[in-house]
Amino acid sequence: MPTLILSPRFTDDSVLMRGAAVRAGWQVLRLSGWRVPPDMVAGPAVIYGEMLFAEAVAGQLGLALLDVAEDWLPGLAPRFLRRELRVSTLAAARAHLGPVFVKPADGRKGFAGQLYRAGAGLPSHDACPDDTPVYMAEPVTWQVEVRCFVLDGRVLTCSPYLREGSYTNGDWSLTVEERSAAETCVEQLLAVAPTPPAVVIDVGLIEGRGWAVVEANSAFGAGVYGCDPERVLEVLARACVPRHELGESEATWALPPVRLE
Repeated sequence: MPTLILSPRFTDDSVLMRGAAVRAGWQVLRLSGWRVPPDMVAGPAVIYGEMLFAEAVAGQLGLALLDVAEDWLPGLAPRFLRRELRVSTLAAARAHLGPVFVKPADGRKGFAGQLYRAGAGLPSHDACPDDTPVYMAEPVTWQVEVRCFVLDGRVLTCSPYLREGSYTNGDWSLTVEERSAAETCVEQLLAVAPTPPAVVIDVGLIEGRGWAVVEANSAFGAGVYGCDPERVLEVLARACVPRHELGESEATWALPPVRLE
């Protein structure tokens, strides 16, 4: 029986996933800190929480977390991006004169991914080093953005999360055309682009350009929105692999081990 390990932070998503795990007959362990008490995890361990928490817990339990590399998104073919996008540094983003979309490239969410003008609002040198990796992207207008939880090359569940730049605030409805277009976009991507066996891929409709990939996210830390939590559990379970069981293809996507001091 798997054990779902949750962060000390109570969020709507963590409560949702706890309920799904209980219904599935899993054990659930919500930690009070980042250290796992001895003999508290029964069966396979599955982690859900923020990136730094997940890395710390995985290191203690000998788990590998699967995720895409920083260069995965900008390495996609132009037809999947439909906008200019590159990996750069926070120093370059601060020096950029015009408007540019900037977000952390390492998944740790050190600051908000959004449109910045001439560096205004980006973290200071003291808060984030100049060499912090970031994505810099051409500003575009996303009409709708859809989160897709992907397992072994297929979309298990999906949900909109933004419309016209604003969060959907609990309206998780997609038209038949939107759902079909989103799933087709992901399927076409998966047919040609290597991806982890468990991953979250966000896609969206760019005004005047068509459907494109927004970004990829680690399954173990991604927001659920209106996705089916039972299907999300399936993806989470595949995203945490005991290091001694890593296959060659999985090892490509395994994050480096992190150990608490």
